[in-house]
Amino acid sequence: MSKHFEDARYYLGRAADHAKAGVKEELEPVEERVREIVGLETEPEPSRLDRLEADLTELSKRAEGEAKEAVQQAREKVDEYRAGRSEE
Repeated sequence: MSKHFEDARYYLGRAADHAKAGVKEELEPVEERVREIVGLETEPEPSRLDRLEADLTELSKRAEGEAKEAVQQAREKVDEYRAGRSEE
């Protein structure tokens, strides 16, 4: 991909992030008023421990997936090797 396209893609992503943050910031007072009227409390932000547990769970799942993929590739190579040996 051309460097210009890569740069444009990067800056579009940044612009989208800034737009999202701006909209969120503008709507916070409205959200607070609606929550007061309806009687809903804001959800507490996850604690450091909760974020760490979520990260560890994600890493565990990713590692498991990578391990399964590695085992599958190894099996395929062994099958190819055996098929090549049986032809001789």
